[in-house]
Amino acid sequence: MSFKQRHAQTLEYTNQLLAQALAHYPTLPCELLPAMQYALLSQGKRVRPLFIAILGETLNIDNTRLAPLMVAIECIHAYSLVHDDLPDMDNDDLRRGQPTCHIQFNPGTAILVGDALQSLAFEHIASASVLTDREKVSVIQVLAKAAGYDGMCGGQAIDLHFTDAAIDLATLTQLHALKTGALLSACVDMVIALAPDLALADIEHLQTFSRNLGLAFQVQDDILDVTSDSQTLGKPSGSDQEQNKSTFPALLGLQASQDYLTLLYTESLQSSDHLPYNTSPLNQFAEYLVQRRY
Repeated sequence: MSFKQRHAQTLEYTNQLLAQALAHYPTLPCELLPAMQYALLSQGKRVRPLFIAILGETLNIDNTRLAPLMVAIECIHAYSLVHDDLPDMDNDDLRRGQPTCHIQFNPGTAILVGDALQSLAFEHIASASVLTDREKVSVIQVLAKAAGYDGMCGGQAIDLHFTDAAIDLATLTQLHALKTGALLSACVDMVIALAPDLALADIEHLQTFSRNLGLAFQVQDDILDVTSDSQTLGKPSGSDQEQNKSTFPALLGLQASQDYLTLLYTESLQSSDHLPYNTSPLNQFAEYLVQRRY
């Protein structure tokens, strides 16, 4: 199967899972459920569920056991986008080629959408019959840490703090390792929780692969904000520069950022080379992330 076919198949499967995850909610006399559907079911790339699926394929874990993880990680990601777009955060009005949630509905509803999607992520794992109780606790612990102070929220807070302020490379790297990289690393750690017999060396190589790739993903995002256009990206281009956000091109320059991206990509591949599995799908995933144009 080609990477393009694998991506298309996983995207369709993930979209079905996400729709099913919302299907059990009764209608309330308000816009919360339609707004949740709007935010969660819009046509994203489903990068994190794809990563989980490829990791599961690599480690020979059945897709049905991966499904709760795929739903949960995408719920957390979708919630983060809704909150990131809010007026008090990045104040964006376009996401995935359509109006952001707070523009389509209103800021109060968008806040509640994010809260509800975050809750849904943990509810979905906790109620998954295909996972043991021990696995549920491990997965929830990984995801909660990656989404909270030690992960995405911590990174977002650093980002807000250094908007319109000088930042050094070490702090910028920490910012993006938390804000973006933590959820990609969580994909690895959640799948590892379902593979208790995995060798320690293999765990370390997978974690190094995900850490480098998570940072590379953000470097490419920063580069695309400078080099691409809003129609291609599906969100406003140039917004980082307009808002004086802390980015790699702003700190290092465009060429040095592209060189850093290449270095991170190379180090990711070096980590996967040490794994005793067929790592071609992992390497194709890495190539996709660093060469994507939106």
